[in-house]
Amino acid sequence: MTQISTLTLPQPYLLFLGDVAEAPFAKTAFGLRDWAPNLCVGEFALDGCAISTGLPRLSPQEAHDRGAKSIVVGVAPRGGRMAEAWIPALVQALGAGLDVISGMHGHLEDTPELAAAAARLGRQLIDVRKSPTKLPVGSGRKRTGRRLLTVGTDCALGKKYTALKIASAFRSRGVDADFRATGQTGILIAGGGIAIDAVIVDFAAGAAELISPDANEQHWDVIEGQGAILHPSYGGVSLALLHGSQPDVIVVCHQPGRATLLGLADFAVPSIEDTIALNLDLARRTNPAVRCAGISLNTDGLTNEDADAVLAQEAARIGLPCADPMRGGAAFEDLIESCLV
Repeated sequence: MTQISTLTLPQPYLLFLGDVAEAPFAKTAFGLRDWAPNLCVGEFALDGCAISTGLPRLSPQEAHDRGAKSIVVGVAPRGGRMAEAWIPALVQALGAGLDVISGMHGHLEDTPELAAAAARLGRQLIDVRKSPTKLPVGSGRKRTGRRLLTVGTDCALGKKYTALKIASAFRSRGVDADFRATGQTGILIAGGGIAIDAVIVDFAAGAAELISPDANEQHWDVIEGQGAILHPSYGGVSLALLHGSQPDVIVVCHQPGRATLLGLADFAVPSIEDTIALNLDLARRTNPAVRCAGISLNTDGLTNEDADAVLAQEAARIGLPCADPMRGGAAFEDLIESCLV
């Protein structure tokens, strides 16, 4: 079976925030801050950038002087292309002695100014969102081992964080479990995986099968979800991942108060119930025994009291465990118990 490559990346990182105005588009930077803080020296942003990771704001030279080896493009704008305004800043980083790492759809070497500067300065341009070659098409063949997939009512609301927290909780209970990365931030954290949305669509389900190959019957692969099955822009990648992952368990991720889909203000966020029903119906094509173990709510911005109230209310309404993995507590323990049944 084809092996998933493990990346060797120059670390630690300086996180580049560009000029983005909304935090969801900087999920790569926030993910690295939260899950690999020991690898992050600071952040670098253009004038007008409206967000911050809370890390020290440094110039590329200051970051290099503090030990940074590379600058990571920590933002993922709609369309995943390099903004013209970013190019001088990344050339500056190359000049300061940093390699450039990107997880965007557009590849760094396709920007002539960056390619020329890297060649002149002897620096690396590293794209983690590149599809492996010779991927198979999906087979639907039943694989050994157990699998959990995080799915969502929308994009950028906690599927990766939920998967990482669940994998960690499984291991803390002595369960043999691996986090399987399917996006650029997860790959930067885990050191390997396949960026599913960079794969030619005919091979996306096959790539999902490779991410979680045959394993011991007691082994769990906790697979990072992508997109949302009812998102008009990104539902295709979600379906391929759903079929190829063959999950035994899904956990549905949702953010209370989010009214419209990310990037599509004319579309309402679907209900948790509709999301559960559709994901289960489609997942049964490759695993008839699939079930939903519970709900992961992103309660960021709520007080502890309000978060507890929302979690209890939704658990009672839906009839499944409901937790915010980032808050932990008894509700999260109930969700983990439900996953492992």
